[in-house]
Amino acid sequence: MTFWNQITFYASALREFVAPTYRPERHYMRGPGPAYARRHRGSFETPATFH
Repeated sequence: MTFWNQITFYASALREFVAPTYRPERHYMRGPGPAYARRHRGSFETPATFH
């Protein structure tokens, strides 16, 4: 890394530490996860099929 690349990297790391940016994709869930399945084992209901 060159000197300016290091300066840029540390400046952006400091900025992210002081004022973090919100990234919704980091907090997005796509449904129940494995912990939910362990807690509710056997209580899953199959969805009704429509014909």
